[in-house]
Amino acid sequence: MASTRVVEKLALPTISHTKPCKLQWLSAVGEIMVNKQVIINFSIGKYKDEVLCDVEPMESTHVLLRRPWQYDRHVLHDDLTNTMSFSFHGRKVTLKPISP
Repeated sequence: MASTRVVEKLALPTISHTKPCKLQWLSAVGEIMVNKQVIINFSIGKYKDEVLCDVEPMESTHVLLRRPWQYDRHVLHDDLTNTMSFSFHGRKVTLKPISP
């Protein structure tokens, strides 16, 4: 997911969602219609990637990587160390949590 604020501030081009859907868990107001998507290029340290995100009004974070990205990258989550590991372009990548 990508927040509408990020999409607007960065003037990212959106595309029509192939399967528009309604979400309720993001809003106390009621259902939200998800009808746009955006391609987000991002980097975490040396790791650089892009992901197709649903555009949604959310304030908790700007980009939320969830199951589709994890599935596509064959991500393994280590609950003990709270790290995510996967291979990308033949190299092992381990994402670690940010220190407080």
